[in-house]
Amino acid sequence: MPADVVRAVATGVSALIAGQLTEQQKQAQLDHLASLYAEHTDVRHPLAPLVDTPLRTRAELRRHFAEGPGRAQGAERFEAVGQVHETSDPEVVIFEFSYVGSANGRPFSLPCIFVTRVRDGVIVESRDYADHVGLARAFGRLNNLATALAAESG
Repeated sequence: MPADVVRAVATGVSALIAGQLTEQQKQAQLDHLASLYAEHTDVRHPLAPLVDTPLRTRAELRRHFAEGPGRAQGAERFEAVGQVHETSDPEVVIFEFSYVGSANGRPFSLPCIFVTRVRDGVIVESRDYADHVGLARAFGRLNNLATALAAESG
């Protein structure tokens, strides 16, 4: 079911960022996450504060997921909590949720919405709307984000 595939992505991302996996488990999780997508797909992050680089292959998605834990150091807890909404198109689901947890001793809740098309059990297209500024704040990277934004505008 499309809803199960979308939930599996958020659960897999949560496991990576929570940082409680061995290196072997992490590699298996990266492989599993990539396998949830079609070989040729179109994943975008329209609210990304820097550049929304489309992710078009499983290899690009695997690299994207592998970089995530490095951007979220200090996580004590990280999980997706929310609900999937079905649409009149059986391939399209909307996952309205928050990544909730704590990092560096402070709780956070980061709202997200994934609008996803799942065909033949894999994601062929997704628009992932997330609170990137809140993520930077939660993980102590707000100054880094501000510096990167200033460099782009200058």
